[in-house]
Amino acid sequence: MGGMSGASIPALSPDDLNRLCQFVYKRSGLIYGESKRFYIERRLADRMSSVGLKTFGEYFNLLLNGGAEAEQLINSFTVNETYFYREENQLRCLSKALLPEIVQTRGPGDLVRIWSMPCSTGEEPYSIAIWLLENWRLVDAYNIEIVGSDIDTRALAEAAVGIYSERALARLPKELVQRYFQAIAPGTDQIIQDLRESVKFTETNLVDAGSMRMQGKFDVIFCRNVLIYFDDAARRAAVENIYEATNPGGFICLGHSESMARISDRFRTRRFEDAIVYQRAPK
Repeated sequence: MGGMSGASIPALSPDDLNRLCQFVYKRSGLIYGESKRFYIERRLADRMSSVGLKTFGEYFNLLLNGGAEAEQLINSFTVNETYFYREENQLRCLSKALLPEIVQTRGPGDLVRIWSMPCSTGEEPYSIAIWLLENWRLVDAYNIEIVGSDIDTRALAEAAVGIYSERALARLPKELVQRYFQAIAPGTDQIIQDLRESVKFTETNLVDAGSMRMQGKFDVIFCRNVLIYFDDAARRAAVENIYEATNPGGFICLGHSESMARISDRFRTRRFEDAIVYQRAPK
């Protein structure tokens, strides 16, 4: 997150706090309230300072007028904690079980689409690309398209550049760091150009049906650790959008603490050796 830029932290009335939280919810599906007051007021102070406004009323009018500031505010509220090879068991499941099942109905050179949503600063989609290059022997037999999407435009810009700290790379075996990254400064590496060009990054809102439809259909969707931030209504809307974005027979990978069974009955639960995933019924 950005610094405070010397901004004083506004003390929001309960009414103003609610108005702001409703605005964020309608734009992103993310739930905030009184319990997150300090977090909200710090980010609000930063944004008000950036645009040179002194009162919440002035700032909220700016938000209601649309334009770039609404996007900047949503960016400041999103959580982008991630690293390479997170939940590696799902990557094993992808190469050992999910893709072999999907390509049973495909011919050589056919398109296979994998979606990382939300992708934050790119660690997850790049992890998928590296994992498949290293662990799926049929990786060159199909036209594999990996798409990373997020509502946070700032995170997407960082993802496209692909520069990471030692912390983000800590779980990657050293030989993979040497193979797929170039050191650009002490403790800082950039993913090689071939891999940067192999992942497409797009701005997408999980709770906006039109935004989701624009990305087309996918065979495997990684949607990890985001539904837990939504309320029931936003969660149902997001899962309906995910269902529509999944090819028949396609798979959904959620975070380890999430369960589709409690949200929707439209997916079948599939238990593989390495992971529990959810499948849209084949035709």
